[in-house]
Amino acid sequence: MEQVITTVCHNDCSGGCVLKVHVRDGVVTRIETDDAGALQYRACPKGRAHRQRLYSPDRLKYPMKRVGERGKGQFVRISWDEALDTVASELERTKRTYGHPAVLLYSCGGDLGQLHHKKPMQRLLSLWGGYSTTWGVTSFEGVYFAALATYGTTFAANDRNDLANARLIIMWGLDAVAHVHHNNTRLYLAQARENGTRIVSIDPKHTNAAATFAHQWIPIRPGTDTAMLLAMAYVMITEDLLDRPFLDRHTVGFDRFKDYVLGIEDGIPKTPAWAEAITGVPAEVIAGLAKEYATTRPAALMPGWSAGRTANGEQFHRAVMVLAAMAGNVGRHGGSSGVGVFGPTYGYTLGETLPVGRNPVDAAWPRRQNALAASGDAGSGARIHNSKVWDAILEGKAGGYPADYKLLYLVNSNILNQHPNVNKGVKALQSLEFIVAQEQFMTATARFADILLPTTYFMERNDITTAGGLPFYGYMKKVIEPYYEARSHLEIAAALAERLGITDFNGKSEKALLRQAVAGSRDIPDYDSFEENAIHRVKLSEPGVAFQKQIEDPDNNPFSTPSGKIEIYSQQVADMCHPMIPPIPKYIETPESRNDPLVQKYPLQLITTHPRLRVHSQFYGVPWLAELEPQAIVIHAADAQARGIKDGDRVRVFNDRGEVAIIARVTERIMPGVVDISEGGWYTPDESGVDRGGCANVLTRDESSPAGAFISGPSLVEVQKDGN
Repeated sequence: MEQVITTVCHNDCSGGCVLKVHVRDGVVTRIETDDAGALQYRACPKGRAHRQRLYSPDRLKYPMKRVGERGKGQFVRISWDEALDTVASELERTKRTYGHPAVLLYSCGGDLGQLHHKKPMQRLLSLWGGYSTTWGVTSFEGVYFAALATYGTTFAANDRNDLANARLIIMWGLDAVAHVHHNNTRLYLAQARENGTRIVSIDPKHTNAAATFAHQWIPIRPGTDTAMLLAMAYVMITEDLLDRPFLDRHTVGFDRFKDYVLGIEDGIPKTPAWAEAITGVPAEVIAGLAKEYATTRPAALMPGWSAGRTANGEQFHRAVMVLAAMAGNVGRHGGSSGVGVFGPTYGYTLGETLPVGRNPVDAAWPRRQNALAASGDAGSGARIHNSKVWDAILEGKAGGYPADYKLLYLVNSNILNQHPNVNKGVKALQSLEFIVAQEQFMTATARFADILLPTTYFMERNDITTAGGLPFYGYMKKVIEPYYEARSHLEIAAALAERLGITDFNGKSEKALLRQAVAGSRDIPDYDSFEENAIHRVKLSEPGVAFQKQIEDPDNNPFSTPSGKIEIYSQQVADMCHPMIPPIPKYIETPESRNDPLVQKYPLQLITTHPRLRVHSQFYGVPWLAELEPQAIVIHAADAQARGIKDGDRVRVFNDRGEVAIIARVTERIMPGVVDISEGGWYTPDESGVDRGGCANVLTRDESSPAGAFISGPSLVEVQKDGN
């Protein structure tokens, strides 16, 4: 007999899609999606392909230990008892020999929920005495910093369905077709266009979103977006197109920003002609868009996260927010705060599932110089920036890092694949004394582990998701029994707690913890019906607007900044006394720009966009999806012709950091001088060290932006036709 069980998918893409999973004899046979009501949270092709991923030959079936050279992927099956005993023994040995900070816990995306994922291990290691970890969210640290500095909060985006109220939408580095960035964004963009809203796309690529929705595509050189924003501000200032009453009532520091833009501060007026030389965007196009944005009310400036994942990326996000304030578009229907997809404006309420507690290692260190007050424990000086993990492992205290790291504990993280400078990462992983990975698949990183602990898929356990800021709660319902011997993160941490002598780790079952979370919600009236239906939709009378109360009634609703206003000039930032983190947004040129001397050797700028049919490295190799969109490098026809490259040729992409062999896709839909390898291809080196899996991070720089933005580009490369 076949059952149809409703659950919710949340694979780090902000989708939160409803799945109707057909199960026969304990096996998933088919997956459908939401068909309820007028507003549906429908799955994309990835959600429909979960069955192939769930039963992939790369799924880990049993605990395993390494028997060959680290990185070669040679393992033998062992029992759970042996695996857990070994991990516990290595944790205790590392603590005795080097101290708690020598244990480095790292986790990133994967299946996201309120209970599973990294939380159980964080709690366990905190109770055990502490551990080292990282700071700097790889996806959005730039916008996180900018939103805290400008608005005092990250809950700062209008609901997506408010796009229907906009008369102009500017998608800046946002491809809402290729990646979800909140379910139904594409629907709302389509409705807005049908209603007569003009849509502009600013991006080095003519993206799928530009092709589908935009009336105008403005190509821009990677890493130069802030310069164009400043030039738009120049036009608005000099042509008196500001919402001056808004600036006077709701902001602080505009005059300091104005002095910088006009060149009073540094002698360089940020004119459209100045920006054209930097961005490649014609001055008349910049001026025209500035006037259109300033005079079209309301207008939604929608930045993606890509332009902020560059050196000095936080400056881009701060500049977007200032432009939104200059136009008076903050706090109004159809407008935008400039934070983009950070939300929700609707505030979720859930009780605690499993409290993490304070990490003693974090607590023992003072705050970083570049940490804002609202950063919490992430501001601890004990933490390593995500981009510097390889250097921290290789150099330790001698390199100025807080500890000498000896044991790496990975939870759902393909860190080698997804962090910059993969070849340096290989050296770092090989230098460690012990690596344990809780993982679902034999990823590029898992191949370097000493012990592999197979974890459950989201369909094999229960959890709750808040769906990336959408107005609903999702119940990630267990639909089948775990694959072979896979265990949940909660089960693994509980078993380790016993071996480490921790008696107060957890005394409740998985469902009891989820009931506890629902009991603390003001929105979900009944746990049992929530579990049964797998979704609780929150009814809103109108689209949520970020900061509507602050704008309509500022005396009673101050912003969460020290001044209580939108901080164009941030005294918090000024107090950091960091020359590369100015208190107003400024244009600071990125390394590996078109002006870098290295361009003589490597003349093309590589960007690493999100793929349409993967979530980072998740779903790589799923046959249905790989057939639809094979991994490739996108190159402009003129650049390809100059190198004798034709569409479908295999090419070499290389710089001083490494080399990738990959298929070329020749097109007019990318700027000349720019190439794109979508991130997430699995690192697969051949005997000579050339990557054959299309892993873009073989070529990227392992540096961080001054305020912590994760740098995914641009990186200078050369492309040649592969003679092999």
